[in-house]
Amino acid sequence: MNRFIKVFLGTAIVGTLSSCEDFLTKNPPDKISIQTFWKSETDAEMALAGIYSRLLNNTFDINQLDWDAISDDFYLFGTYGRIDNIAKGIVEPTTGGVVEAIYQDAYRGISSCNVFLNNIDRTPVSEEKKNAFKAEALFLRSLFYFTLTEFYGGVPFYLTAATLENAFVTQTAKAEIISRLVTDLDFAIAHLPDAAYKGHAVKGSAHALKAKILLHQGKWAEAADAALQVMQSGKFSLSGKYPDLFLAARQDNNPEIIFSARYLNPDRYATEGADMKYGASLALNARQDFVDEFECTDGKPISESPLYRPDSIFKNRDPRLSFTIRHVSEPIVNPDNGMKHVSSVSGLHSPYAVRKYVDPTHLPLSYATRSDQDFVLLRYAEVLLIYAEARNEASGPDQGVYDAVNQVRNRPGVKMPPLPAGLDKEGMRLKIRHERRVELGAEGRRYLDLKRWKTAETVIPSIVDPGGVRRNFDPSRHYVFPFPQSEVDVNTLLRQNPNY
Repeated sequence: MNRFIKVFLGTAIVGTLSSCEDFLTKNPPDKISIQTFWKSETDAEMALAGIYSRLLNNTFDINQLDWDAISDDFYLFGTYGRIDNIAKGIVEPTTGGVVEAIYQDAYRGISSCNVFLNNIDRTPVSEEKKNAFKAEALFLRSLFYFTLTEFYGGVPFYLTAATLENAFVTQTAKAEIISRLVTDLDFAIAHLPDAAYKGHAVKGSAHALKAKILLHQGKWAEAADAALQVMQSGKFSLSGKYPDLFLAARQDNNPEIIFSARYLNPDRYATEGADMKYGASLALNARQDFVDEFECTDGKPISESPLYRPDSIFKNRDPRLSFTIRHVSEPIVNPDNGMKHVSSVSGLHSPYAVRKYVDPTHLPLSYATRSDQDFVLLRYAEVLLIYAEARNEASGPDQGVYDAVNQVRNRPGVKMPPLPAGLDKEGMRLKIRHERRVELGAEGRRYLDLKRWKTAETVIPSIVDPGGVRRNFDPSRHYVFPFPQSEVDVNTLLRQNPNY
């Protein structure tokens, strides 16, 4: 049987309990019985924790940063996830890497959600509590399915735990899946707590994910309304210090974080996390085009500002430039003890490394470093930009659009000048796209933005990689990944995506 189907059915059989270490110590996977579980609220909480653990993999954790190397922001220094080939348009059903990993990781999460939803009604808790549990599982399942549709379009759509009888199905149309995700998120919104985020999904998390999903479908008015619900809730705000969003010690109770994949030392940590991968191994090298996107402090692009210093590129620039990347000649310095890490990697594609998510307090850096920075999947600044973009596309650049973008630009520690008055819809669209690129740089957002704007087919082929190889993006097929060939081979009902 195909490896993925084995994983998918295996997850369904053992349920969402596979990550619960204490439980499995006493009840090994081959002895778990549905009849002996789901007997208490503690059981349900343990199973729910198992679903959340599905976020700690290559697809929903810090490795999302690698997706930016398929875009015009970064080069990948190395072969992680076959991103280097995918960026060049060399992507086939047999490519492996992220083409296979995203598919498998998402379905592992979906299977855990479905087992949970199939069984939670057996747990002796109040109806209110059951609905709250269901709401979390539906939120997470929506996140997993949304990610699948972003990369593969329509996919096999399971709403119950898979069995040998129902595992082999054709794909469901993307629009039908999205419609169901919105319905599920509405249920989640109705039953999740209206509270600040502390690790479990809350009402604002569901509103934010709904806004993002609707934005990606071009449902402008609905996306703006969902984002506005977050903005008016009073539960979230911009972080007082931008870098705090990406450092483990500053992430708990950070008012900007709406949802994240959470680690916690000493039990849950990334074995090759951001510190080693991006701080020491320098896996991502920023392209000059990305560096040049950041304005000078007068709000003008470097091509127009008298403040620009080509001999000192970080001087007089939008502070988010130095918050996001560093020149490799700049050592990483532990503020607690002065320890330094000096980069010694040679042959880099550019001299610019990622600073975001690299925590200097974790020095010295090695493969033994236990990185526990949570990966932020939804944050308030992105919600403001979702609102601005959706509102502008729906009805033009009214004052609410200006206010949302300017709030991001004027955030503490950034204080960039407000947007110029009198922008038309097209002018505002360009400003918002600029703002997304610099505010969310090195967070794995850019590639999916280029695809949904339908600019990938012009932007990506304009990139010449080191060595003189020009990237390729074929609009007849590259807007989606192929299904892994192993899945098509075993599931004869699954139709391969066009032109693969």
